[in-house]
Amino acid sequence: MNGSRVHFEVFIRKVPGAAWTLDLATENRATALSTAQDLMAAGRVAAVKVTKEVFDEELREFQSIVIQKLGAAEVVAKSKPQSEAQPLCVTPQDLYTLHARERIGRLLETWLERNSATPSEPLHRPDLVEKLEASGIDLQHAIQKIAIPEAHARSMSVHELIRVFHTLIERAVERLLKDHRKGVLPNLDKEKFASAAERLVQDPERSYLLGAGVAAAIAPAKTWSDKVNLLLDLADAAPEKGAGRGLALNVIQQPLAEILEAKPGITDVLGKGRDLGANLAAMTRLAAYDSVERLMQVESSVAKVMPELSPQATRLAQWLTGDHFQETRAAIGRRILRELVGPRRLCPGEAAREIDVLRALAMSLTAAAGKLLPLEEVQSAFVARSKMLVTGDFVEAYLGSGMTSRQEVEALIWLTENIIGAANKRQASGWLKAVVASIRFEKEMTTAHEHAGARLGELAALHKAVGRCGLVPEDFQPIQEKLGDLGGQVEAAAKLSQIVARANVPLLQRLILLLKLASGENAPLGPAANRARAEALRLFKMDETRAELAGAPDQFRQVRDLINQAGLAA
Repeated sequence: MNGSRVHFEVFIRKVPGAAWTLDLATENRATALSTAQDLMAAGRVAAVKVTKEVFDEELREFQSIVIQKLGAAEVVAKSKPQSEAQPLCVTPQDLYTLHARERIGRLLETWLERNSATPSEPLHRPDLVEKLEASGIDLQHAIQKIAIPEAHARSMSVHELIRVFHTLIERAVERLLKDHRKGVLPNLDKEKFASAAERLVQDPERSYLLGAGVAAAIAPAKTWSDKVNLLLDLADAAPEKGAGRGLALNVIQQPLAEILEAKPGITDVLGKGRDLGANLAAMTRLAAYDSVERLMQVESSVAKVMPELSPQATRLAQWLTGDHFQETRAAIGRRILRELVGPRRLCPGEAAREIDVLRALAMSLTAAAGKLLPLEEVQSAFVARSKMLVTGDFVEAYLGSGMTSRQEVEALIWLTENIIGAANKRQASGWLKAVVASIRFEKEMTTAHEHAGARLGELAALHKAVGRCGLVPEDFQPIQEKLGDLGGQVEAAAKLSQIVARANVPLLQRLILLLKLASGENAPLGPAANRARAEALRLFKMDETRAELAGAPDQFRQVRDLINQAGLAA
């Protein structure tokens, strides 16, 4: 193009959604393109583009053409709505939402524990909010903790956002104190709870107003357990039906859920002195009372693990089985999942009991899945907990000392059965394979003083158990093959199949014993079972065997079933 000047410019976006800024201008096209690629490869920018700038002498302006664009150039502007530039809460009513109350609980956790208050109480109790304002430092620190990340996320200055939050809090406090002075807030000492709920059911601020009455009613409680008792008394006094009942129970469950999701609250209700495993079992029984009770009737292992609930906890559990306290159940469920994925041991110093507790929890939470927690979240939590059970420290503590090799194999099979997750199963199979392949286990099984038949029976039981562990074939087949080889050594040394085939006992009895060895019932599948199968086939082909079977229909059915199991039916 005659009469034109050309150069290339590299523009960058440092973060998604930011404006384009010029990083480089050059007359060398290759330099511009390589610079753009280097910036993206180094991860220094979110997006980069290269433009070709052509100056037209006649028009006296540059004509720009984009020749390369890398990264998230256009996507973020769509995924970040303009409304997010505003603070999370902009009106006093916004502070009463579930999300806001959860954040208040985190920001004021220490102060709330010190004053034995739930996150919703300062929003409804004039005396408590005045106490919070008077503390000064606690409130200021809470505002700073929320303002800094929010300011960064919304591209606002911290001081600007602090002013916004201060204004919001002042408006909320002024509203609460004004309603208190006017006598708008219900007084449940003078008015029955059911009457207040029925009176307020059509009021636009019904949840806020009735919540203030509930907060005042539980204020005298000295402990979290006392608060729960007072809340349950209010639940008992709620209207029997209609919209008033729905309002009353919905308001009650807000502080109730906050108490039970917090560690001090749930501990006070369920009792102290338990380890984490027992606490989680008690929480599960509390939150899924009906499902766990039915499961305990058919699963003794669950009944053994589940602790007894106190009369107060049982009363609470019966309330939680209904449809009105779903948020409260969910709060307990969230706490159970947090603990399951956390680093703490369920039963410190009792590895075997830890597996039993985890098994009972898995059965109980799965039985209650849907009503208490989504099944996917339950499975994910147990995969995370299972990972802790296949670490070297846990396995070493679990096996301990004083076990025989066979007992170690049995213990590892039990561990493998009770964990989930493909990676965890494979890790457990590695521990199991190592013990089965050890010289100690081989010597114990091949040179023990026990009768060869008893050792073959033990190996057969282990062989079957390994197949039931939930391992993939490439993990359990090598273990079963090793057990089969050991069974072959035991049988060969004792010549058990030959001895049985020639024993001085009735013919059909010998055939049944051999078929039990051949089918994997009394010997592991492998060389030992194969030799027993050959001897059984030889006996079965004899004319006298067929004659005896024809005259003994009951034994014929038993032999027929064993033949099918041993693979001799063809």
